[in-house]
Amino acid sequence: MTIHWCGTGLSSAPGLRRLIENGHKVVVWNRTVEKAQEAVGDLGADIRAYSLEALAAALQPGDIAISMLPADQHVAIAKTCLEKGAHFVSSSYIAPEMKALDGAFREAGLVSVNEVGLDPGIDHLMAHDLVARYRASKAYHIDNVLSFTSYCGGVPKIPNPFRYKFSWAPLGVLKALRSPSRSLRNFSELRVNRPWDAITRYDAPLPVPESFEVYPNRDSYPFMEDYRFDPDWKVKDFVRGTIRLNGWQEAWTPVFREIETLEGPSGDARLAEMAAQFVAENSYAPGEPDRVILFVSLKAERDGRPVFHETWAMDAWGDARGSAMARLVSTPVSFAVESVMKREIAVGVHGAPHDPKLLDSWLGQVRGLAQYMERVQH
Repeated sequence: MTIHWCGTGLSSAPGLRRLIENGHKVVVWNRTVEKAQEAVGDLGADIRAYSLEALAAALQPGDIAISMLPADQHVAIAKTCLEKGAHFVSSSYIAPEMKALDGAFREAGLVSVNEVGLDPGIDHLMAHDLVARYRASKAYHIDNVLSFTSYCGGVPKIPNPFRYKFSWAPLGVLKALRSPSRSLRNFSELRVNRPWDAITRYDAPLPVPESFEVYPNRDSYPFMEDYRFDPDWKVKDFVRGTIRLNGWQEAWTPVFREIETLEGPSGDARLAEMAAQFVAENSYAPGEPDRVILFVSLKAERDGRPVFHETWAMDAWGDARGSAMARLVSTPVSFAVESVMKREIAVGVHGAPHDPKLLDSWLGQVRGLAQYMERVQH
């Protein structure tokens, strides 16, 4: 069995290095061989120039292909895996086109496991854990009123005036600001076209209390089913969102105002110009630490009184191991690869696992990646 790791961008190296160092047979694919050599060349890795055709020619039955390439390339690689009898892993959200391959993967006895990075990924593990703990608790009751929140973000460890630095594609950050969201607030559907219209304060349960700014992103609704919320539960709030440093909204107000005016191809061109400008002015210096914060919370109330309230809190930053973002995105991907090798994940197209044994194992290993990670009981 050979592991084919495709893409050695900003968030790839730690997980890739872990697989090589653990003694697995790994082929590293990247469009630019020199960049791959910078990431893992010191480990004597088998590095090859990536193309889908070259990957297809190398894939053997039972192999595993990992796509750390742009998300729009995942489905093509997954289809190639199906043709060659190989498994597929990515850290990205499951697109409808990927979900449509579920039957084919099941029929072939193959696995496509996705959403196993940071967000989505570690956040899913924490959510599954909290829901399982709530179901098993004495506080569980069908008449409880539930509130769920999950906020994740990458921010500078040393705050700058812009209240943000770019650790991944800046254009992607700006495009995300143009994406609508759907969440559940106070028993009602909340649709927001622009994130800055729904920014609220979040007081984080860290050893040294700290407040942040948060806003909903994407469509939170499907994750109620993914997290095994019972259809009969009384859910008051269900929000998955992004977290930013205090002062971010004020610092970015001119950005928001300009984004609101952008339309069509000329707007896209201007957005690309803004991205280039921002990354030039607000990128990380060599060795400068980034910071990743993640808070996943589940609260149950009865008669207006909390009967269950737990929060997974994680705070991690760049250190001698490299950036926190790269560590927390790619290392869980390597857990997924090893779980596929051990046949611990069922055939078909899946997100992050909810199996109790895998949850305990993966969360236990994630603890070693963060400087602080605790399940807080309120």
